[in-house]
Amino acid sequence: MRRLLAGMISVNVFKVKHWNCDEVLSELTFLSVPSRMVCMKLRQYFIRALHRLQKGPGYTYTELLVWYCENTNTHGPKRIVTEGPKKRMVWFILTLMFTGLVCWQWGILIQSYLAWEVSMNLRTGFRAMHFPAVTICNTNPFRYTRSKQLLQHLDEFAKLALERIYIYNQNGTIPEDLLLSQTNWSKVASLVIIEKSDQGEETVLHVLGSDQSQTHSATWNQPRTGAYKMALQLCNQDRSSCMYRNFSTVLEAVSEWYSLHYMNILSNTPQSFRRMMGEQGEDFILACVFGGQPCNLENFTQLMHPTYGNCYIFNWGSETEALVTSNPGAGFGLKLVLDISQEDYNPFLSIAAGVRFMLHQQNSYPFIQDLGLYARPGTETSIGIFVDEIVRLGGSYSHCTFDGSDVDVKILYNTTYTMQTCLRSCLQNHMVKFCGCGHHNYPLPEGAYYCNNKDNPNWGYCYYHLKQQIEAEHSECLESCKQPCKNCKILHAQQPNCSDWIYHVLSYERDSSAAVTVKRTNILKLNLYFQEINYRTIQEDPALTSDWLPSKLGGQFGFWMGGSILCIIELTEILIDCLWITVIKVVK
Repeated sequence: MRRLLAGMISVNVFKVKHWNCDEVLSELTFLSVPSRMVCMKLRQYFIRALHRLQKGPGYTYTELLVWYCENTNTHGPKRIVTEGPKKRMVWFILTLMFTGLVCWQWGILIQSYLAWEVSMNLRTGFRAMHFPAVTICNTNPFRYTRSKQLLQHLDEFAKLALERIYIYNQNGTIPEDLLLSQTNWSKVASLVIIEKSDQGEETVLHVLGSDQSQTHSATWNQPRTGAYKMALQLCNQDRSSCMYRNFSTVLEAVSEWYSLHYMNILSNTPQSFRRMMGEQGEDFILACVFGGQPCNLENFTQLMHPTYGNCYIFNWGSETEALVTSNPGAGFGLKLVLDISQEDYNPFLSIAAGVRFMLHQQNSYPFIQDLGLYARPGTETSIGIFVDEIVRLGGSYSHCTFDGSDVDVKILYNTTYTMQTCLRSCLQNHMVKFCGCGHHNYPLPEGAYYCNNKDNPNWGYCYYHLKQQIEAEHSECLESCKQPCKNCKILHAQQPNCSDWIYHVLSYERDSSAAVTVKRTNILKLNLYFQEINYRTIQEDPALTSDWLPSKLGGQFGFWMGGSILCIIELTEILIDCLWITVIKVVK
């Protein structure tokens, strides 16, 4: 009976299809022979498709659904068609509920996979390790005896500013003979006192005068009635907008003011002259020992740092192979004895006396002003080193770069890419773009020049205003710069110790005298060594890989529905059959 019914359906469908195509051919007699051939081929294709469907499990949606429930390997649908009316409803609800649960779990897994989540793995091991590069700088960038003539006028006005602030702090007034307008030292940054009265009103007093009208200067002769604070006033070119940088102490305010004008002087000073004024290696490094073997200045690379002058980098690895050590302990590390010549310090350039040093990777730029450590004179400082290697996946998994070539920032440092080099390059590029000149602390792009008070009188205001915008949480530089996909993090433990014997030995070596001629306030010793010869690698691995995803999807399907990949193929086959039934209905 079923075969007879199927034959009747096939004949009727064939007749409908044949009649439609003949009618089309009769209506399109004006077409060319190739067009008629296309219509004939379409008719033959649909006929074959209908005959192929005729051999399937059913010819209606109901027949297909019943056949699927009876023959599928999934457990729930079988019970729907074999149980009684009451259990059938229960199994229908359970099957529907668990099907929704499987789809929900699949959605979570696929979403997690497309989120490119990572898992952090920690690996440890032992091996011979590259000794890190060590940068050492005297906190005083230039010897005072060598730079005194260049900075003479700036030193005089700095002393004058301190005198005025001291008199104001003692008496609340200042003699009229000192009320002179020093406009040359107030255009870029004006040193001011912000006085707050008991009524809450604020008055701005210019310590060294102002290029404005002297309305504020008259208040110097009025007794101080309230609290005050030190600040730097930075204004744009027409002084329509000003910003204030507040400081907690007078020393910090004067030092910042001094640094801004000091940069203006250095912008017009040749680099060779700055090297001559800075710390010379033979005077700075008195002794050097690495791994029990003596070392000398040939093992150091000289670097002109914009803040600390002449700095010296041990084991930088830019021209020679990096040194390797395979034993822990102070006897296999680096030992340095340094002379800072504190009596030749410029008090305005360096508030604290000592050595600034930093441990970093080979061929990477030392941002020692931000990341460096401090060693004070008269002590022996021991640093135990630990190294952590961080490896990121990159690509879609991590916002990182392997060499900086895919970063949308022009890197100005000719060293290994780091996050710091990118951020500072971005700041300098914006500085040149919006302020018209570059900051002295960073390298220059091609065709740019360093800011100076003559050509760029408002560069201080522009720099600090721009820096506030770039250091914001969602700034352009933070979004453009990427972390390096592979870098080393150098950890350390500091242990300062006092030692007196060293001054007798150094005095004898330098002056061949039994008397102590080397001062305690000038000498310090550094011991840098690996605490342990082991390394830790913190590596990112994909949380969900392409081979684990099918396994997790199949596990959820098998747990909730008792199915497998074959069940999915069966369901796909039924969906295709339903599609062909729909095609038959459309053709009819």
